[in-house]
Amino acid sequence: MVFALPEWTRIGTPDDAVAVAQWREMRRQVPFLYALLIVNGAAVAYTHRAVAPLWLTLWAAVALASLSAVRMVHWLTVGTRQQPDGLGARRALRRTTLLSAVLAAGYVGWAVALDDYGGPMERAHVALFIAITVIGCIFCLICLPQAALAVTVIVTGAYLVHYLPSGDTVWTAIALNIAAVTLVMVQVMFNSFRAFTALVRSREELGARQAESERLGRENALLAHTDSLTGLPNRRYFLARLEAMLAERNASGGRFVVGVLDLDRFKPVNDTHGHVVGDRLLTQVGERLRGLATPSMLIARLGGDEFGMTLVDDVDHAQAIGQSFCDALTMPFQLDDIRITIGCSCGLAAYPEAGTSAHALFDRSDYALYHAKSHGRGGAALFSLEHETAIRSERAIETALQEADLDAELDVHFQPIIDTAAMRVISVEALARWTSPLLGRVPPDQFIPTAERLGLIRAITLSLFRKASAAAAQLPQEIGLSFNLSALDIASPETIAALVEAITTGPVPAARITFELTETALMRDFDRAVAAMRRLRALGAQIALDDFGTGYSSLGYLRLLPLDKIKVDRSFAADLQDVSGRNIVTAIFGLCRNLALDCVIEGVESEEQLLRLQELGYRLVQGYLFARPMPLPALRTWLARDLGAGAALAQNAAA
Repeated sequence: MVFALPEWTRIGTPDDAVAVAQWREMRRQVPFLYALLIVNGAAVAYTHRAVAPLWLTLWAAVALASLSAVRMVHWLTVGTRQQPDGLGARRALRRTTLLSAVLAAGYVGWAVALDDYGGPMERAHVALFIAITVIGCIFCLICLPQAALAVTVIVTGAYLVHYLPSGDTVWTAIALNIAAVTLVMVQVMFNSFRAFTALVRSREELGARQAESERLGRENALLAHTDSLTGLPNRRYFLARLEAMLAERNASGGRFVVGVLDLDRFKPVNDTHGHVVGDRLLTQVGERLRGLATPSMLIARLGGDEFGMTLVDDVDHAQAIGQSFCDALTMPFQLDDIRITIGCSCGLAAYPEAGTSAHALFDRSDYALYHAKSHGRGGAALFSLEHETAIRSERAIETALQEADLDAELDVHFQPIIDTAAMRVISVEALARWTSPLLGRVPPDQFIPTAERLGLIRAITLSLFRKASAAAAQLPQEIGLSFNLSALDIASPETIAALVEAITTGPVPAARITFELTETALMRDFDRAVAAMRRLRALGAQIALDDFGTGYSSLGYLRLLPLDKIKVDRSFAADLQDVSGRNIVTAIFGLCRNLALDCVIEGVESEEQLLRLQELGYRLVQGYLFARPMPLPALRTWLARDLGAGAALAQNAAA
């Protein structure tokens, strides 16, 4: 056997983690070593009490046992103090090695002295004591090879020196056997320590990787919750904090105010000076708002030129505080040689008077903001009974919807989706329309949320789908049908089952149908949504993720979703003049290409937008540049007449 003695006879490793781990293991194991020495020493002293002098069997034994007991108590209590660092651990290990050597010398000297007294039985007990002691020391000091090696050399060496010159064959053989066993144990100890150090270092590396992952996770979370332009918290963080505040207030009571700040005359700044100046202006707005906020306030950018705020102190003066923010943002901004003056309007809603949910508070603050803008921009308005009256109009929609003959009053309009490369219509999107005998035409963004609240969305969805399918059957077979499903639709197994039956018995094959879902709808009940998507795809229908880029879900969900295409929200087409907007649109197209997904961009309203999109690789577009939503007869006329004009338009844009 070859031992790297220089390596094992010193404690100087720069690896603090290994030293601290050795110290921890020693704290658990060394008390057993001292207990072993005390018990075995007492047993040897007892068997020699009648044959050896009193100073050996009593006073020497008591001295050794006392020293062992002191060290045992030290190791038993050292854990109650602060754990040492790497340097402190190495110092403790050096002291332990030195004291182990001293105690080993003391015990083996005492045992050898006792060996001169008594008969074969007493001498055999001494030999057994030495063998058990050295093996026990190796096991208990296995995490400190330096101390174990020192003890082994001292005890085994002294034993051999004592017995080999005696010429007694039996005792010489016993000594050599103990030495051979000890050498094997030492080699096993070395191997075990190598495994121990490897384990410690692997754990240290794993801990470092985990710490790095946690650090990156915190940084990513900060980035995910921070608006990159202004440095303020973003909409996601604001909503999360608002939900937390609602939970706290629901449990403990108390009031707070939610506010929405909307910049006035910001769009003309973008139109006149460009998006770069607009972004710089938003940055300065964020800095000014941050400077006005108290530590208890939360100020966030909700999107575009809209900011959110929460007030938990001085709630009774919330309107005055909101007005002070508006007044501060009315002061001019200086951007190099450009002096810009804008304004700000603010809507506020108090908890619990205006609502007890995030949706209700946002809804009420939006009503108050609308009131402030409609009564002269630049002011702050707190939601009041006056605004409650406006909400009653929603109740009128609820009443009319509950009494509606849906099959008679609902209708479907269609907007084409164009393949600009081949200049042909590949699909039409079915859009809901409701004309109430009491209220007249009601926009979908008003009656769809109301229908969801009332539990009528399933009936509306199925009625619209039947109408859309019947209309699509009258179109050329190469034109597909895109149909929108709400959050409640995709989360309802009953609605999905009814759609499956409508498809299998309907006039349009599943392969022509694409169901459009928003990110918000998917995140409402992700597992049910995925199950529904898979069931629809099993029929042959396709699934599109609608309004992509406006939701709050992680991009990591894309790989979990059974998607066929992505529809980019219309807001991105409006930002194509801005470099950052183009970069985002380019990144989305690259993402779709890497995921093998079709990509449709909505909101194309100008030839310039179309040209830029074609330059970026987009070919599937939808927007007013080609056609507005229209009923079936108008769509059929448009397909026969106006698509040719659209082809010329696309060719002109590409020229």
